[in-house]
Amino acid sequence: MLTEGAARQAFELLDETLLLQQVLPEIGAMKGVEQPPQYHPEGDVWIHTRMMLEGLPAGTSATLAWGILLHDVGKPPTFQSAEQTGDRIRFNNHVEVGVRMAEAICKRLRFSNEDTEQILALVANHMKFGAVAEMRASTLKKFVRLRRFEEHLALHRLDCLSSHRHLESYDFVQRFLEVTPPEQVRPERLLTGDDLQAMGFEPSPLFSKILQALEDSQLEGQIRTRREAERYVRDNFVPKGRKASSN
Repeated sequence: MLTEGAARQAFELLDETLLLQQVLPEIGAMKGVEQPPQYHPEGDVWIHTRMMLEGLPAGTSATLAWGILLHDVGKPPTFQSAEQTGDRIRFNNHVEVGVRMAEAICKRLRFSNEDTEQILALVANHMKFGAVAEMRASTLKKFVRLRRFEEHLALHRLDCLSSHRHLESYDFVQRFLEVTPPEQVRPERLLTGDDLQAMGFEPSPLFSKILQALEDSQLEGQIRTRREAERYVRDNFVPKGRKASSN
């Protein structure tokens, strides 16, 4: 129903035959849930979701299709009217709520762990595209390293085309992927845990903190060689039991 090119029609038939409320009441709850018109001139959450389903071609992966179906599942329970918020309709924390709801649905429908993980990732990350132009280089590189990132991109594109139709963030990411060499997105690690032990550090939770800081600096282009990495560690971290230099 979701992956063979007629997803919108299929879900409209489910609704008309009253089966939707029996099978996926969380989707039925989207009907009549209004959205801020400046971002969603198309209408309520149910209309928006159906428009996205209509954009799914035959042969779509099941995880992308379910990610699209469930990406706004957290909006009905988090809806706040303009009167309640004092400015406009809002859905505070709808992503976090949606992830929990999507997880329950995947468990109920007996999805595999692998598919569940990808569907939840699609729900969890779909709002992050709005900030890509302001992201630090390290944050953006980690974002596009998400597993099966092409599905995240496809969801975002349909999300835009089924609402405000602004594709600036989509185009920004596409350009970034085109001009950024893969080795800059996934650079080889300059130091390992063994290297840190050789530098006098004992295995501890500090290891992951150091390696994370090193990766961020490497992704930012601040560190490029092993020697620079070693210097960075010595300047910013102190092995347990050793006093920090006063210099």
